[in-house]
Amino acid sequence: MRMAYELCLATASKQVPNGPDWIHEVKHDGYRMLVIRENERVRLLSRNGTDWTKHYPWIAEAALKNRQRRFVIDGEAVILGVDGVSDFNALHSRKHDHEVRLYAFDILAMGGDDLRTLPLHLRKTNLERLLARRPDGITMAPFERGEIGPDLFQAACRMGLEGLVSKHRDRPYRGGRQKHWVKVKNRSHPAMEREL
Repeated sequence: MRMAYELCLATASKQVPNGPDWIHEVKHDGYRMLVIRENERVRLLSRNGTDWTKHYPWIAEAALKNRQRRFVIDGEAVILGVDGVSDFNALHSRKHDHEVRLYAFDILAMGGDDLRTLPLHLRKTNLERLLARRPDGITMAPFERGEIGPDLFQAACRMGLEGLVSKHRDRPYRGGRQKHWVKVKNRSHPAMEREL
């Protein structure tokens, strides 16, 4: 199945960008997921185009409850542990599919409009508007702006998080691996072992 929307992928780096034009998001340990709503139909598609809609009912129901009838959201499907940190083992076990939520970090389309040409900071504004007062199942992924990046990365490592993704605020959304999306991994996080 060919996806109409090609995911933007981050380029691995050892250094967090720290200029004023960067937006920083905690990297959650989960599955990358596109949520596509077309009127009464919702599809959850993984990075390789596999349909997960039936597996993650909480996300699908949240998408259907939204007042906006047409949108495409990019995010990470996660299970949060009691400590509020994403728990990849619980997600991978498939025993808690009803608890899987989406941390939404980008919006590609809304109401029939393709938003991918907009700069990231305007897409974030649209996403916040779409998800306002709708916390269940789909949540806006928190982010910070500007020179705080390196300090935020250190804090994320101390908290045992997977790392940070930094994105240039003025760039459009483009499919494939991009230099304006940079991921820096916590070297001591279990996800490092899965990638070796």
